[in-house]
Amino acid sequence: MHAGYAAAPDHVLQAIVRFLSRRVPRVERAAARKIFMAFPVEHHVASRPRAARRARPVAPEDQALIERLTQVHVEFNAGHFGGALSAIAIHLSDRMRRRLGELHVPRDGAPAEIVIARRHIRRDRWAAVLDTLLHEMVHQWQAETGRPIDHGKEFRRMARQVGVSPRAVADL
Repeated sequence: MHAGYAAAPDHVLQAIVRFLSRRVPRVERAAARKIFMAFPVEHHVASRPRAARRARPVAPEDQALIERLTQVHVEFNAGHFGGALSAIAIHLSDRMRRRLGELHVPRDGAPAEIVIARRHIRRDRWAAVLDTLLHEMVHQWQAETGRPIDHGKEFRRMARQVGVSPRAVADL
């Protein structure tokens, strides 16, 4: 917790407690979050600078697959987005269970990355993996054009335009 909350008034501290309490309805939790996030902690105690993120090491057995996905990203970018998207790091994850992939956009200004579930690559057809990559590239388009990163109307429109399903969760 940020040290600046030590100077917070009681209603802000009560909001933090409410937010962290069990069995709090979602609406109440969101209202509590709004209260404590609005408190200017940085005016009371300076935030510590974040350590620079280290680049993720690539396992040697993943190198060829990541290079192939990166090349497909270049091709999809040219074919579907007119080359407008930035080059992006692609990683594989052993931790994803329900998601097939994700666009990770760090808040600290570090570069974005696309992460694909290794389980998806092992279980599903290559065409399905490429659909997932293209799905995440639509999120990349959202991020790079200042749009909200969601599965809303604009996302669904662009997903259909590039020929990919806008579905967000796999049937695993």
